[in-house]
Formats: sequence, C-alpha cells, structure tokens
Amino acid sequence: MRRDPIWPSRYRLALLAPGAVAMLAAGGASYGNSAAMIAELGEESPGGGATTRESIAGPAAFSHASNGLAAEGEERFKIGNAIFRKLWVSAPSSTTASDGLGPLHNARSCQSCHLNDGRGHPPAGNFPADRAVSMVLRLSVPPQNDAQRQLLAARRIASIEEPKYGAQLQNDAARGLDNEGHVRIDYSNERVTLGDGTVVTLRRPTYGVDALKYGPLHAGTMLSARVAPQMIGLGLLEAIPEDVIRAGADPNDADRDGISGRVSEVWSSQLDRVTLGRFGWKAVMPSVREQSANALTLDMGLSNPIDGRASGDCTKAQPTCLDAPNGNTDRDGGLEVGEKAFDALAFYAQNLAVPPRRDIDDASVRQGQEVFHALGCQGCHRPSFVTGEINGQPQISRQKIWPYTDMLLHDMGEGLADHRPEGAADGREWRTAPLWGIGLTQLVSGHTRFLHDGRARNIEEAILWHGGEAQRARDGYRALSAKERAALIRFVESL
Repeated sequence: MRRDPIWPSRYRLALLAPGAVAMLAAGGASYGNSAAMIAELGEESPGGGATTRESIAGPAAFSHASNGLAAEGEERFKIGNAIFRKLWVSAPSSTTASDGLGPLHNARSCQSCHLNDGRGHPPAGNFPADRAVSMVLRLSVPPQNDAQRQLLAARRIASIEEPKYGAQLQNDAARGLDNEGHVRIDYSNERVTLGDGTVVTLRRPTYGVDALKYGPLHAGTMLSARVAPQMIGLGLLEAIPEDVIRAGADPNDADRDGISGRVSEVWSSQLDRVTLGRFGWKAVMPSVREQSANALTLDMGLSNPIDGRASGDCTKAQPTCLDAPNGNTDRDGGLEVGEKAFDALAFYAQNLAVPPRRDIDDASVRQGQEVFHALGCQGCHRPSFVTGEINGQPQISRQKIWPYTDMLLHDMGEGLADHRPEGAADGREWRTAPLWGIGLTQLVSGHTRFLHDGRARNIEEAILWHGGEAQRARDGYRALSAKERAALIRFVESL
C-alpha cells in the first residue's frame, strides 16, 4: 500500500515566503509559514553514482555513458552507440553488415526516432509535408475468438494485431514496395481557465490514416499514437527491485487517497513466464533487451535474437512484403542484428546516463518542489528508489536514484484516453513517465512536446491534460497563483 513520504532529518530545510499557497484545491493542503522539506541530500545526482559527470551544456546531454563504467564497458557502450546510429539499408546490398531494413518500416536507425537519445515529436503537418518519423501509430483490434481472448488473459500477447497492417502503421518501404499509408492528425482547441483568469489553450488530437495501400482497416481498429521516449536511465529503472515496485501498488485504493496504481503483468519471452512490465507508454515490455528487440522489429523490420522475423511487421495479407529479400546472414547467426551487436545495443540503452539536476538551490525551484508535494504529485511521480544488484554492472547497482516515477499504471482520465487496451492497461491507463531530464528536452530534442503523443506543447499543458487519478492535483494546479505555477514548472524543469 502506498504511503505518503515521511521527511527525515537528512532533507534540506527551506523557509518559504509566508502565504505561498494559502489553501490548495487539492485537499486543502497549506504551507508557507513553516520550514518545508525540499530536497534530499544527493538528489543533485538523480542517477546516483551513475549520473554523468560530463558536460550537459549541448544537445549531447543525454548521450553520455553511465559514470563508473570500466574500460570493457566503455568499449561495449561505444559499439552500441555506433549500432544505435547506424543507417540501415534494404537488402540486397553490397553493405551486407547494414542491410535488411524493412521491407516495411518507420525509420532507418534508432537515432532517427530518438534524436540525440531524446524524445520524439508528432509531425508539424500531414504527410508528405512532415513525415511522422519519431511518432508511430499502433494498431489493434478487439479479440475475435476464444483463442485470442485466452492469449490476452494469459498475458501471452499484449494486443491483437490489425489483420492486414499488423501492430503498427509502416509509413515507409523498400524500393518496389508500397508503404502502408500515413497518419492524419486533426487538432481541435480546448480552452482551460485557471483560477486567476489565465486562459490556456490545449490541442486535442484526433487520429486517422490516409492513403491506405492494402485495403481498408478492420472495422474495429483502435489507433494509438506514440512518440519515442527519451533514452536516459533505462538500466537504472530496470534495476529497481520488482518487489519494491509491486509494494507501491494500491489497485483498490485501500488508503483512499484517490490514487490506485496497478502493476503491469506481461509475458517475457526471455524468462518464458509472466513478469513485471516496465517499459513503453503502457509498460508492456519487461526489460531493456525486449524493448530493444521490439523496436528493431516493428520500427525497422530487423530480425534479432529475441524476435527473428526478417520481414518485421509484415502480415499474411502482404505476401510481396513477406517474400522480399532480407539481410539474414550466417555471420550473424542467421539474423540481421546478431547476438554480439544486439548485446552492445542493449548495453548502450541500459547505460545512457542521467544528467545532474540544475538550479537545485534556486529559491523558486525550492518553492516549486514544495508545491509539487503539496499538490500530491508524488503520489504517482515517486521521487526515489534504490536499485538492486545487477550482475556485471556495478555502476547501476545499489544506487539511490530519483526518477520521479512509480513505474505503475494509472487511470489518467478521459482526456488522455486512447481507448485501446494493451496488456494489463486499459484504454485510460498509462505508466507514470519518469521526469528526470525533462528540463533538457529543448536543448536535446529541439522542442518541448510532451505526453505519449506529444500533444502538450509545454509542461503546463502536460499538467492540464492530467485527469482521472491525477484530477485532484490538476485542479490544485489550476487554483495556484501565477507565481506558484511558475515555481512548480521551474522545479520540474530542474529535474
């Protein structure tokens, strides 16, 4: 069962200005005349000892290796970095070490979606003016028979693929093949009035598919747009002990705080059993390796040690795609991404370092952190964990980290609902996104687009899209003064 944090004496104390928030709408919490606990000692290094010591002044702020890597680890990281940035080409090709792309695909490299290891964004316009390179459209249909229902119930699969187009819309293709189509996004404006009269305009997206090449979609097709998330700290999140994450769940809201986080139960092909889901917007992937394999297959159509499909997301309704040449070679164990390359890629993803906090002693940041806790944001964005022991990776083992996530599924309300169940998550649930590094998004990625589909154009819009279990915190934010709102955003930007 979730417990509110007990602030021990090791926390810094900061005396906030009197009357900072007289009474918050979120439960009537008040503060301002007493010493307020602000930041735990060590929080300036949110990745613990693995926090990068390199410069974060430029767009490479997310591209540094975990601090503490031994020489062998640094070499694996560099090899993984090269594979992450490799531009793949379609087979057959003279560059046999880099062929096998597609036949249908969304990107030619991991870097294409995760520019500078950061987050993706929706296209500014519709195809062909701005292709959705770093945003994909997931496709699924309701179960059609008892066999599919049983597979879903046993967590052997997370969703039922669209019969013609598979699990994901592929907007690019090898020469001689048609792509599947392209995403259409229509926005409608919604005005939100804050307590002091400030009006904020939110943009609600509606998704469709144009120029379908393989026939109409199934009548029951569910669509969900996803932007590529930032890559930092994945190995640290993977290292959080499973029992600790499970202990934070409160599916029946036993403590009656309005927050009822649930664990995601998923099938692990590596473990050959159901286990805890950690990665992806709905936490349907159990490990960095399986998440990496899923991206190689769905986004680039590359076979790998976990998913050996050389045709990627091609379906039986696309025989030309299934029959297209592939890049499988004996040199790589009959795969396009062999075991050695795949291991280096996963190691790279596990060891992209979290940057240090910025402006942690700034008065506005300190005030914003107190507002964050007074609103109850930590009910989902849990500040800290201690990682477990990871064999062969001491740099991410036994580290006190501050990712600001509980790794659980939460009902985020109708506003953010995609009405597409996936794994244990229903159509209104999402995994709490980690907040570390969020303030460097503009520097690294060149934009400030947030949430699962990038609809929020800044942190304030992201907050105002919160609903469901976060409704009370959202209402509390709306009741804040302009100064208090600015302080809260300053705090989040410091993470």
